Amino acid sequence: MLALDKYIDLIIPRGSNEFVRHIMNNTNIPVLGHAEGICHVYVDADADLDMAVSIVADSKCQYVAVCNAAETLLVDEKIAKVFLPKVKAALEDKKVELRGCEKTMAIIKVRRAIEKDWATEYLDYILSIKVVAGLDEAIEHINRYGSKHTDSIVTNDKTKACRFMEFVDSANVFWNCSTRFSDGFRYGLGAEVGISTNKIHARGPVGLEGLVIYKWKLFGSGQVVADYTGKDTKKFTHKKLGKNYPI
Repeated sequence: MLALDKYIDLIIPRGSNEFVRHIMNNTNIPVLGHAEGICHVYVDADADLDMAVSIVADSKCQYVAVCNAAETLLVDEKIAKVFLPKVKAALEDKKVELRGCEKTMAIIKVRRAIEKDWATEYLDYILSIKVVAGLDEAIEHINRYGSKHTDSIVTNDKTKACRFMEFVDSANVFWNCSTRFSDGFRYGLGAEVGISTNKIHARGPVGLEGLVIYKWKLFGSGQVVADYTGKDTKKFTHKKLGKNYPI
C-alpha cells in the first residue's frame, strides 16, 4: 500500500511510535500523523500549587498509555522546594516512578534523570522532573525536547500564559488545564480521525472537516483578467480585526 502513491492521497497511521515512523519513512504518500507524544506541564512561580498538583496528576495518570499524557514536569525554581514534596506525594500515591534533575534530587528523593529521559515517551507510570530558572528556560526545554504535541502552563499570570502559548511550538498549548484535554472529540470535532504535529495542512486533533481541501468553481460570462488590472479597478487591502488575545 505504501507504494501506491498514484491511487492513495493520504495515509493516517494510528499505532505505536515505531509503526508511525515506519509509515513516514517508507512512502511518498502524504502522511497525517505524529510519531511521539512527549508532552509537558510547566508549573510557574505564580501558580496555584493545589491546582498544579491536580493538573499534573491528571495529565500523567488519567490514562498513561496515550499520546497526550504528560511525560515531563517542569517546575520554576522559586517554588520548587514547596511544590515538589506536594506533587511527589500525589504521584507516588498513584504509583508513579519519578526521575529528576540534580536540582530536583536536592529537594526530593527520586531516581536520577539522564539526557534520554527528556526525549522519551514513557507511556507508563514514569515522569521526569526538571527544575528551571523560569518561563523562558521552560519554553526552550519544551521546544528542544518536545514532540510538538501538547504542552500546558499552570500560572495565575496572564502575561506569562500568553507568552508560553505564543512561543511554545506545539499543536496544542494549554493554560491551567490537563494535557489530556487534547482530543478531537473533546474539541467538538466529532470522531477524531488522527492527530497531526505537522506544520501543514491540518495540525492538532483532526476531525473529518479538518481533512477537507478546496475546489474553486468560477461561473463567468466572458470576464477576462485584463479588465481588472487598470488604474480604476478596486484595490483590496487587509484590515485589522481589533480583537484581543486571549479572548
